[in-house]
Amino acid sequence: MSTDNWVQADLQHGVLKIVLNRPKVNAFNSPMINQIQAAFKQAERDAQVRCVLLAANGNSFSAGQDLTEMRSGSEISFRTHLLRTYNPLILQIRRLGKPVLAAIQGAVSGAALGIILACDLRIAAQDARFLVGFTGIGLAPDSAVSLLLPLLIGLGRASEATFSNTPIDASQALNWGLVNQIAPLAELDERAMLWARQLAQGPVHSMGLAKRDFNKAVLANLEEVLDYESHNQEIASKSAEHQEGLGAFLEKRPPKFS
Repeated sequence: MSTDNWVQADLQHGVLKIVLNRPKVNAFNSPMINQIQAAFKQAERDAQVRCVLLAANGNSFSAGQDLTEMRSGSEISFRTHLLRTYNPLILQIRRLGKPVLAAIQGAVSGAALGIILACDLRIAAQDARFLVGFTGIGLAPDSAVSLLLPLLIGLGRASEATFSNTPIDASQALNWGLVNQIAPLAELDERAMLWARQLAQGPVHSMGLAKRDFNKAVLANLEEVLDYESHNQEIASKSAEHQEGLGAFLEKRPPKFS
């Protein structure tokens, strides 16, 4: 598949629908993240865009970072990678003065979890599963997961989900405030688009100002947290735990941490 098709953007009725489209699990690599950043830049600059709907093709929303990319060169700096990719993208989503709605099916984990948490609203299919993922490969949370997950579900639940690496199902996610709505899988696209169109028909300027208020009130340290996460991820990436976790993941075996 051409890299040009990894992210699709289509504007209809004031809604810019950004669709992840990299089979099998929409794992992110640098070119794909660049395309997502470009789509959000389009949303910011185009006055016709009044709402963004972030969705994905396939059975999973996204597995997060493509780990084979990070293994392709031993000199890759995780901190530099984050400063170029996920950190700017998270800030783009939060600073966009228009509502951003995520429609989630199947599994979402790692950096992809941070991206959907940065969105203003979330609707999930009944088969959705939310996995922190980082500790399973000997890494620490990044992409603002360390800030946004405890903010939405509480520190205790976030700690348990992070340390145990146990998925949060759609019903739990709704009860805990991780998502706003759930829908049958067959109805997810239709219901998400209907909601996005309703948002696009609303007072978008006022919504943007409200979003700025929320950012100031509860996310004022977002940029600082993203930078600190990247610092800790650089440390984690050089650890024996990460080497074992990554090797186990690629070899499809349970990790043996010691």
